[in-house]
Amino acid sequence: MILTRLARSGRGGWLLLAAGLIAAFALPWLIYPPVALDIACWALFAASVDLLLGFTGLLSFGHAAFWGGSAYCTGLIALHTGLPFPVAIAGGAVFTALLALPIGFLSVRLSGIYFAMVTLAFAQMIYFVANQWRDVTGGENGLQGIPRELFGLDLSDSFFFYYAGLPFVLAGLFVAWRIVRSPFGRVLVSIRANPDRARALGYPVDRYKLQVFVLSAALAGTAGGVFAIGHGFASLEGVYWTTSGQAVMMVILGGIGTLWGGAIGAALIVQLQDFLATAGFAETGIITGLIFIVVVLVFRRGIWGTARHLLAARGTPAPADVAAEPRKSVDTPA
Repeated sequence: MILTRLARSGRGGWLLLAAGLIAAFALPWLIYPPVALDIACWALFAASVDLLLGFTGLLSFGHAAFWGGSAYCTGLIALHTGLPFPVAIAGGAVFTALLALPIGFLSVRLSGIYFAMVTLAFAQMIYFVANQWRDVTGGENGLQGIPRELFGLDLSDSFFFYYAGLPFVLAGLFVAWRIVRSPFGRVLVSIRANPDRARALGYPVDRYKLQVFVLSAALAGTAGGVFAIGHGFASLEGVYWTTSGQAVMMVILGGIGTLWGGAIGAALIVQLQDFLATAGFAETGIITGLIFIVVVLVFRRGIWGTARHLLAARGTPAPADVAAEPRKSVDTPA
């Protein structure tokens, strides 16, 4: 009843946004701060994947290359230059955007399983380079002791660093929100719905796909850079294909095409993994896999997507988080 009244009043979206910000700032007070940082970073990573999967119809299994590649680049900048960590994170994001240009140029002409497999192949190439280029990446040992330098401030406490890294995550989520709420985002949705029709209307479909691919990679790189600085290391696990798979799973759990659903999926997966690891249960994948199956069977649209659908089924306009549904037509080409 409360949600219904809020939605009808048109204030539901703003109140949900305020609730999300309050939750983000309160998170390290409620759970272990490094776990809170993990949730924030994975939430942004999931949002970057949802830009492709939910709004453009492109399933990428290669985003680990951008998450892990930025972690390595951010770590190298912080270790060898002594620059403040915000500069290192920005450098990692720029590096992943540049890395995404050739990968996207060769990938966006494909669709469906072919696009997924090509992005996976490129990610595995990055994994091979990171493993073999030991003089730079540390090989199997990775980069360790990445500093959190910020003009002499003491950020060694993970609680304080959470608030230092949170602005990057919030800025990334805001960029993702602006993308899907812009005319550019509307075109992406039309491409997802019917690429041939969008192309017939004069939209350069491949160029739009490449642009969103690069933007998505930059957001994933920002999340990976914050993660590397926050934990003080970058490892091969970050560029392995299972990292991409976990982000996709978070998006599906929360709801494809909802953008904010990925944050819910990230909170569930990260906290569950932390709980199982603390309890000494080694095979966390078994439990997370079972829960994933149950959620997919019960909540066909994901947790957040199902909640929005139930509100719509009652004749109540759901809080407008994103423009997930394709429009009937597309306006004049940009």
